[in-house]
Amino acid sequence: MMTVTTARVAGVRHITAVSPPRADAPAGIPDAILYTLHHCGADRILALGGIQGVAALAFGLLGLPAADILVGPGNQYVAEAKRLLYGRVGIDMVAGPTDSMVIADATADPAIVAWDLIGQAEHGTNSPVWLVTDSPALAAEVARLAPLCAAELPEPNRAAAEGAWTALGEIILCDGPEAMAAIADRIAPEHLHVQAANLDWWKARLSAYGSLFLGAESTVAFGDKAAGTNHVLPTSGAARYTGGLSVHKFLKTVTWQRVTVEALPRLAAVTASISRFEGMEGHARTADIRLEKFLR
Repeated sequence: MMTVTTARVAGVRHITAVSPPRADAPAGIPDAILYTLHHCGADRILALGGIQGVAALAFGLLGLPAADILVGPGNQYVAEAKRLLYGRVGIDMVAGPTDSMVIADATADPAIVAWDLIGQAEHGTNSPVWLVTDSPALAAEVARLAPLCAAELPEPNRAAAEGAWTALGEIILCDGPEAMAAIADRIAPEHLHVQAANLDWWKARLSAYGSLFLGAESTVAFGDKAAGTNHVLPTSGAARYTGGLSVHKFLKTVTWQRVTVEALPRLAAVTASISRFEGMEGHARTADIRLEKFLR
């Protein structure tokens, strides 16, 4: 829904989707996924995943047209395959592993904060999660609760969450809101969840994140599963310079020009002058020759 629909709305002429096959799916792809891909506008669907799927798209294998752009998340091998192919084809971003930050002050509920951190940590042992707070009491309570939350999860989610929290979980104690915001902008998390007073101030102040979740009523899982915003998002600090997937990724800006005879003298003179100043005599002469031909 987040990739195929976006491409279709942008006017992409041909969309191929790949999805890993599963032994328990009669068609190779689970019925719900197959239906959704078709409903959202995929022209071709392959029961193929991983770097094999990336190769099929990029090189036009199995009767497909070669792709101009590859979009969508995948594991570390898919991310690396996309990175290697960038230039030959376009990509949305090199994504993964997923990461999440919670900004919380003394008004936040530590149990909710702990579960929001652990809920994202279950993605895998390489998924960083951060709590940024100016409340020592909140920091201490979240540090106590987070391992207990992870222990409640079934396997393999429990091992993933415990591993991520132990290896990559951080609690950063700051002097106040401005310092907290500065930390968030420096890390530029994929998901940024603010559970603090004065949400309007945070919304106006924060500038580097993939997607922003405001208030304890919200949660990253809503964006993951149901809220509607596109959740193909920049990771690993890339939110400093790019946003998530949108129709703009499938559109390109092109320019064109024509020159009237009336504009030609000034345009050619300026072009020749700048070109000679830069030591580009060939450029200058392409301007000079037009003065000779069209203004005789």
